[in-house]
Amino acid sequence: MYIGYTNQNKACPKDPYPLPNIDRLVDGASGFALLSFMDAYSGYNQIKMHPRGEVKIAFTTDSRTFYYRVMPFRLKNAGATYKLLMDKILEKIIGTNVEVYMDDMVVKSTMVADHCKALERVFQVLRRHQLKLKLEQCSLGVQAGKFLGFMLTKRGIEANRRNAKQSLT
Repeated sequence: MYIGYTNQNKACPKDPYPLPNIDRLVDGASGFALLSFMDAYSGYNQIKMHPRGEVKIAFTTDSRTFYYRVMPFRLKNAGATYKLLMDKILEKIIGTNVEVYMDDMVVKSTMVADHCKALERVFQVLRRHQLKLKLEQCSLGVQAGKFLGFMLTKRGIEANRRNAKQSLT
């Protein structure tokens, strides 16, 4: 079933909360000996709707009316709301040990002890706010990995082999 929010999105003013600059995030996460890549599980769907908002995005089938209790994907300001949430809950460590772009996070460090502390802080914050990770998309304590389509290593940013092969064919 498809639920369209065209009318609701037209009536709602756009939230101007900015997305971060991808180049800055990738540059900030490159050149570290230890990296941990994490992906939030169904990011938008982990944000609870305000009860007044539930009524505004309800949908009806032949037999009954349904109310979203969590934020659905197609709402105009879902991205801005999610980014604001992540910035608020991780504000003390974003830019130091962690870079975040929507539901993609990378923990970066040069020392094992620092890396473990940073991971512990991230996990504590996520647990406190009841946010879950997509375990099959997480890589912890690795020397290289992909973040926002870029291959990060301790040497810096390297060509992503998969993308390079595709562009050569």
